[in-house]
Amino acid sequence: MEFKITVLPGDGIGPEIMAEALKVLTAAGAKFGHKFRVKSCLIGGAAIDETGEPLPKETVDNCLRADAVLLGAVGGPKWENLPVKQRPEAGLLGIRSALGLYANLRPARLFAPLKAASPLKSELIQDGLDVLVVRELTGDVYFGRRFRSEDGNTAMDEMCYSVHEIERIARRAFECAKLRSGKVTSVDKANVLTTSRLWREVVTRVHDEEYPDVQLSHLYVDNAAMQLVVNPAQFDVILTSNLFGDILSDEASMITGSIGMLPSASLGAGPLGLYEPIHGSAPDIAGKGIANPLATILSVAMMLRHSLRLEDEARAVEDAVNAALESGLRTKDLGGGDRSVSCEEMGDAVMGHLTAKK
Repeated sequence: MEFKITVLPGDGIGPEIMAEALKVLTAAGAKFGHKFRVKSCLIGGAAIDETGEPLPKETVDNCLRADAVLLGAVGGPKWENLPVKQRPEAGLLGIRSALGLYANLRPARLFAPLKAASPLKSELIQDGLDVLVVRELTGDVYFGRRFRSEDGNTAMDEMCYSVHEIERIARRAFECAKLRSGKVTSVDKANVLTTSRLWREVVTRVHDEEYPDVQLSHLYVDNAAMQLVVNPAQFDVILTSNLFGDILSDEASMITGSIGMLPSASLGAGPLGLYEPIHGSAPDIAGKGIANPLATILSVAMMLRHSLRLEDEARAVEDAVNAALESGLRTKDLGGGDRSVSCEEMGDAVMGHLTAKK
């Protein structure tokens, strides 16, 4: 089979980690008899430098014509003084909106070889850790109205959700839970925020009317943040809003050993999705060859699974990542120390395990 993939390397370490992910994708294609036609486009700071805007129309058009989109990372200090709507992050928000991507799936899985890298006590993770954060992606303060007074002393960001937006992300979370252990924890701040009270009402109604076989519980976001640290095994699917999901998924990532291990999928109503690691562009290590490419490689696995419907291929990539870790390879962020492998060496190792004959 042949698939069209639009690639957005972006800024900082984005091009480095993307190069390793594409090696693995190409190897998966050769192993399973698929061809991936890759088109590279500009986004973020790289697009600003080249075109003057963070999301050129050509990039959007190519993404809309693709079967899936693979993104590296955007942003960096070089562009921090630009107006908000002209900064690299505006390109990321813009492409999510242009593609109609409202659901962000962020799995936090602790690979067995990395248990020692988790900051949690061993007894808290003895049975492993596999949490899926389902984050609403197109509402909340990220897309609300913004205000700053002329004297600079007052600022405002609007937090806003509609019933429709909450319904569709709730359904996505419940559907994910049905494929897992059948348990959803909805996280809000309903004791303070009117938006969260609507969130809780709608999530409860969707559950009671459409998914009564799924177990549903509610937590305030501050309690959820604490519970992720003291008892992470209690969670399966965490359903939450854009802002809270951004924070909680980063917390969950550190529990697994490193933010460099976590992929994500941004999905809409159809099969087209955008796949990216949840870490940033890490400009402080860009060009040094020490970035961890595994989150991007695991994002390739999510792309194979969710957009291209290639489950065997996705599992093969995940198994190859686990095999590379089982062999003892560690990048610097995973505690490799003086014996840490480079970004390229880790990518080569995953590709090697993927293509090895069983």
